[in-house]
Amino acid sequence: MPASPRGPSPATPSFVAWAAGGYANDPLPRRADPSRLQNLGGPTMGTRWSLRLDNPHLLPLDAVRGTVEGALQRVVAQMSHWEPDSDISRFGRAAAGSRFPLPSAFAQVMACAVHWAKASGGAFDPSIGPLVGLWGFGPDAGAGSAWLRDDDQAAAHAAVDWERLRFDPAARTIEQPGGLALDLSAIAKGFAVDHASEALIALGLSDFLLEIGGELRAVGHRPGGMPWQVQVDVEGGGPRRLALSDMSIATSGDRWHQRSEAGRHWSHTIDPRSGRPASAKVAAVSVLHRSCMEADALATVLAVLGPDDGPAFAERHRLAALFQLRGADGRPSARPSVAWMAADPAR
Repeated sequence: MPASPRGPSPATPSFVAWAAGGYANDPLPRRADPSRLQNLGGPTMGTRWSLRLDNPHLLPLDAVRGTVEGALQRVVAQMSHWEPDSDISRFGRAAAGSRFPLPSAFAQVMACAVHWAKASGGAFDPSIGPLVGLWGFGPDAGAGSAWLRDDDQAAAHAAVDWERLRFDPAARTIEQPGGLALDLSAIAKGFAVDHASEALIALGLSDFLLEIGGELRAVGHRPGGMPWQVQVDVEGGGPRRLALSDMSIATSGDRWHQRSEAGRHWSHTIDPRSGRPASAKVAAVSVLHRSCMEADALATVLAVLGPDDGPAFAERHRLAALFQLRGADGRPSARPSVAWMAADPAR
């Protein structure tokens, strides 16, 4: 799962090509760049956000920055389980049987999370918090010795069940059945990209590239009408350049959040169905989708489903996905879905 809406800074994912902290496009002004092509960035959610924008009317950059940061702060206030006063943290403390009202953004994320939990047979579960902590990740991280504590693992697993959530999307409420802890780390960062993007569009911007910790949305085009360019680092196969316009891309993989103990290694991607870390045969999954929230959630779904069920799920749902798989010898190979190839994102 991706980084939490707030937490320790992860290593920068190689999913996006980085140069001085930016994109495949050099974020620093180049002689060939027009003055209206501008860059902003800053810390958020335990990582960083970066914005590359075509600003033809030269809107004040302080106003642009304030728009992005205001949107991100709203997401943190609602969905960060690192913040004790956030809505998601207060839900975790709510009394059993209480009906909890959700802000509209939170309700939108919950609707998406519940949809993919059902569609994936529980490979995605917004109530996975106890298992994430047990395996040594998140704000409630334990020692990570779950391999050696079967009783603790069974107890944490028993506390995870998205079907216990009584979510009413029309009323925007959710019932706390008792002891259920939500963790939206696998979807909230993608939603934050969408939420900030919509705020920028409302500000009057129509062409920009916004990224938060490896989740990215391209809106419109570069000055001159060319698509925005980003780069996927395919393990063992070198970088692959993508031309994106009005499209999002997100990744889930095991390179950036890992734990090791007693000769075992595991990633932060936990399979809610088994209660254990997902298959190490999946190095990373990248998903193309118009919604960054959907791409973020689906990248986790496919990574959890694994090297066989993941590609089959992608084909069944016509998802544009790139799987980076490891063979028995540990060597990586890339496997794109038919939809990825049909979209032909490479230029």
